[in-house]
Amino acid sequence: MITTEQQEKLRGWFAGRVPDDLFEALVEVTADREEITVIGRIPEPRLAEDVSAAEREAAVQGRVQEFRERTREARMTVAQEAQHRFRRKVSWGVECGAERVLFTHVAAPVMTRLRQPERQVLDTLVAAGVARSRSDALAWCVRLVQRHTDDWLAELRDSLEHVQRVRAQGPDTEPEEPASDSE
Repeated sequence: MITTEQQEKLRGWFAGRVPDDLFEALVEVTADREEITVIGRIPEPRLAEDVSAAEREAAVQGRVQEFRERTREARMTVAQEAQHRFRRKVSWGVECGAERVLFTHVAAPVMTRLRQPERQVLDTLVAAGVARSRSDALAWCVRLVQRHTDDWLAELRDSLEHVQRVRAQGPDTEPEEPASDSE
């Protein structure tokens, strides 16, 4: 797990390293063991106020695609430096208006052993067409839990950070030298 201090240092590094003209604002920098995701805000396309939702959506998609292609080289340069420095892959995304679009990002495999009742849940989701496979069904379940437990997960992360701070303040793990006989 990444601590708040590590998260702040990571965000600070990207804020300092990403070219000023790349984003209107650096919106979010998140990390786990495999990946760092950097999301920035880009300007919305200028449109008349009375355009249809379909036209607005197409304009945003076009703006995101234009940004992705135009900035590829600059983003790759920053990503290579970050990957060398932080030993994680870097993924990029943008916010444009109300839309958030992630570019190519890591889909890390996670192995788990499930007993029959858990497998039956996944198989039901597959049979109902909610997911294409057990793997998709498991990812769907994780997203559902994430959506409905943000407060609980935030509290848990805070508690883990507290445990890490307490551990860091503990006694040294080096053995003490034995007292000499002359004392």
